[in-house]
Amino acid sequence: MNPRRSKLAILLWSATPERPQLCATPFVHAAAAAAFDCEVEIHFAGPAVRLLVAGVADGLKPWPGSETSIYHMMRQAANLDVSFRACAMAMGALVAKDETLIPEYAGTIAASAFVDRALDPEWATLVY
Repeated sequence: MNPRRSKLAILLWSATPERPQLCATPFVHAAAAAAFDCEVEIHFAGPAVRLLVAGVADGLKPWPGSETSIYHMMRQAANLDVSFRACAMAMGALVAKDETLIPEYAGTIAASAFVDRALDPEWATLVY
């Protein structure tokens, strides 16, 4: 029997500001894993990096009638030490240098880092 993994890497690429209904679940799962004392990283790729721009996720609701913003869900995960990392190439292409980023943003990470996590038996991976 395999021992339980204690690390989780989540890749966001289709959960974007244009599709807020897909954005809630990754942050809920990240917070749940962190609550189980799991080390959690969320890797933002492609248009998902726009969620890291101040004000973008705060204006998004996962479904009609929801009072909770996507940013609120992001903060809940971050408060449990979930690390928010972004693809450097996507940040350079989709986020202007003068745009302010959310304080929870922990910096860029190479695409190869997520691949490394996926190949490492200590890490579980999810893709949204």
